[in-house]
Amino acid sequence: MGIIQKFINFLKLLHGQRQLIWTMAKREVASDYIGSFLGSIWTFVRPLVMIGVFWFVFSVGFKAKPMNDVPFAVWLTAGIAPWFVFADIINGATSSIVNNANLVKKTLFQPQILPVVKIVSCLMTHSVFLFILLGLILLQGMEFSLFFLQFFYYLAGLCVFALGIAWIVSALHVFLRDVGQLVGVILQVGFWLTPIFWDINLMSPKIQSILKLNPIYYVIQGYRDSFITFVPFWHHPLYTLYFWGMSLMVLVVGALIFQKLKPQFADVL
Repeated sequence: MGIIQKFINFLKLLHGQRQLIWTMAKREVASDYIGSFLGSIWTFVRPLVMIGVFWFVFSVGFKAKPMNDVPFAVWLTAGIAPWFVFADIINGATSSIVNNANLVKKTLFQPQILPVVKIVSCLMTHSVFLFILLGLILLQGMEFSLFFLQFFYYLAGLCVFALGIAWIVSALHVFLRDVGQLVGVILQVGFWLTPIFWDINLMSPKIQSILKLNPIYYVIQGYRDSFITFVPFWHHPLYTLYFWGMSLMVLVVGALIFQKLKPQFADVL
């Protein structure tokens, strides 16, 4: 069986498990607030506190100025939102197989859905960031536009790229537990190297071209294009081709690595 056919069969299997994926994702989100007095209110409190702290440090402490006359809080939130959903997906997916060893050892359970479950659950909390962003845009009296809907395109691209990575790190983590620590370090470094708090135009063209090799920059800039500057995604066709080429390659490689290592999970766990 060819690689393409294996990958197609893999995706068909995921589609057949969609109801289970949705159920497990809702249960995962609900489990975060079991025994909590405020319950799901924390899904709003944590992002608000996080954005508030970053805004205070960079806007008040470092005197960060509005970016092209865009309020810094809006510009910052539009960049933070996609990064944090990406980081949450990768962090959570890394240990998803190990943390669900009892399910993985069952013959009929398909472990490849676990990283997908993590993506769905993270998207639920990501919606809170989007509500906060829209609220900030409204409070600042900024323009509302149909361009807002373009973020769905960038979110879809983020999910494709993140799923490929999630399959790779979750499978490797079963055999090498240091993968979890390595992922944390890489995400921490990536957070500061990605233009979330600073404008990439401050860098030289050579440095900019290097930083733009990071596919997540495409998504972050895409969120800002969708909610702030209203730039269509087809405005930069070469970078779009690069992003989707990288994302699809990572997705296919991740699926194949997971399929290759999956038969040994039960023995190691």
